[in-house]
Amino acid sequence: MKPAPRLVIDLDKIRHNARTLVERLSRRGISVTGVTKATLGSAKIAAAFLEAGVKRLGDSRIENIEAMHLAQVSASTTLIRSPMLSQVERVVRHADVSCNTEIEVIRKLSFEARKANRTHGVILMVELGDLREGIMPDDLMSYVQETTNLPNIVFKGIGTNLACRSGVSPDGKNMAILSELADSIEATLDLKVEIISGGNSANLEWALSGAEIGRINDLRLGEAILLGCETLHRQAIDGLHTDAITLCAEVIEAKVKPSMPLGTIAQNASGDVPPVADRGLVTQAILAVGQQDVDPSGLQAPDGMDVMGASSDHLILESERFELTVGTEVIFQLNYGALVRAMTSPFVAKVMEPALA
Repeated sequence: MKPAPRLVIDLDKIRHNARTLVERLSRRGISVTGVTKATLGSAKIAAAFLEAGVKRLGDSRIENIEAMHLAQVSASTTLIRSPMLSQVERVVRHADVSCNTEIEVIRKLSFEARKANRTHGVILMVELGDLREGIMPDDLMSYVQETTNLPNIVFKGIGTNLACRSGVSPDGKNMAILSELADSIEATLDLKVEIISGGNSANLEWALSGAEIGRINDLRLGEAILLGCETLHRQAIDGLHTDAITLCAEVIEAKVKPSMPLGTIAQNASGDVPPVADRGLVTQAILAVGQQDVDPSGLQAPDGMDVMGASSDHLILESERFELTVGTEVIFQLNYGALVRAMTSPFVAKVMEPALA
């Protein structure tokens, strides 16, 4: 009997998604950094990325990079979140490159790299309007100058991140600014800017639109590969699988119940006061998965079923068209937030397909 709840991870579909995006972007002169952070550094998923032509792997957690290193995944790795000072020694030991915004951190990377007799690559992240991480453009040149003067540090390039905090869309204007900054660095400092990383899966609409891409030659893709959608509007990308990873959960109760709660309404277990409405009797099922395992708001139930709510260990479904019985399994598609939480939960099994993969 298969475990439940479980994530079912179809490596063939992930490989197809990655290969399709690599090929489409290659025609635009853009390579792909495959982002593994939602997979907890899975060596099998990383291998699927690399087999599909992904150029390098990126992750926001050094722990995941260490896991891939331990599993002998053979690829260049980039820490895509600015390193913590407390983890710099580990970053130098296990990551080939890191994305940075603070010169104090880069100095410490240099110090640790000298101690370890290693070189470490640095990509400087630039703030282009989304107001998450990034060096202000007017300050970038001084950062580049100091970075290139530090021993055992190799300046690899520049990058930016959009559409994560504020939802600012990548477009011709902000991508042109990044290209112009690369030109300015090369002209002023006589340096080669090897990597100009334009962003993440949110960049696909712009990158594949036929617009002028300028100097952008790298995108960091995770969600688009794993879930087959772009991240500005969460629309499926033509030709990609949107069900490469699904969540399977088991029904533990199935009953007809009133839709209207009885008694005085206060906060529920999540601290919310849920809206109430009398819809008569409803067919309700409870599944053995909850907020501790997944973000319920990020689950897409099969047609004819609706997610009505969840507590830490229970998910409530209503179904008008299907009679769910105890022991029945329901398969959900997930958004990125739900995927990350489910992948992180020790109570959700991870099942790779094909089974021998």
